[in-house]
Amino acid sequence: MAAPRQSSRSPRYVGIAAELRERILDEHLAPHTLMPSERELSEQFEVSRMTARQALMLLESEGHVYRRPPRGTFVAEPRVRFQIGSFSAEADRLGRQASAQLLWAKALAGAGNGATRARTALGLADDDTVHAFRRLRLMEGEPLAIETTYFPSALTPGILDVEAEGSLWGLLRERYGIEMTRSVAVIESIVLDEESCDRLAVRAASSGILLTRRTFDQDDRCVEFARDVYRADRAAFEVSASVAR
Repeated sequence: MAAPRQSSRSPRYVGIAAELRERILDEHLAPHTLMPSERELSEQFEVSRMTARQALMLLESEGHVYRRPPRGTFVAEPRVRFQIGSFSAEADRLGRQASAQLLWAKALAGAGNGATRARTALGLADDDTVHAFRRLRLMEGEPLAIETTYFPSALTPGILDVEAEGSLWGLLRERYGIEMTRSVAVIESIVLDEESCDRLAVRAASSGILLTRRTFDQDDRCVEFARDVYRADRAAFEVSASVAR
């Protein structure tokens, strides 16, 4: 394996990780394929074992590999490729089982828990109440996201009394006749806080993806505001767009 080109500003392990990342992607290495050991990498790239270890740790933080000492380092499963929309619907599309653990459900009348931002996004007055849910979302039993979702209380009476283990969009459709038709979303890279790391079963200060979404119904009303935090090592988003001439 040829030594990677190095920028004078880039640590050696970053270049080694880039070389290994390209190998995983270009050669379509199957999940659970054994990667070269720290000793083998140190010999191939003529670096210390510490530098080789740092390269593997970087790939692990990105979700390309996982480590199982003393057995070695292996190619990870591909990230789950989401489209913008319902977590439950995406799981169905991918042929996987989705589930939810309710962390809290509240009627928010003042500030706190993101209520002020939610009212602004939903186009509500300052004294309006919003119904809010925070849920841990799992796919095949693996925690992937923490969803915080807000709805206008005037449109969703009694929603806090309903079991929130499945699709909230499905609940809106079946109970309130609200059909979601389009979403506007912003995707950002973040560092997960301590609570999110614990909930998502990742290491402290792991990378995350923040998806902030406004969703509109058949009458073009904004009926949902959501701030969802995903594991960056296990989730990716596929976006389609029309390109203007």
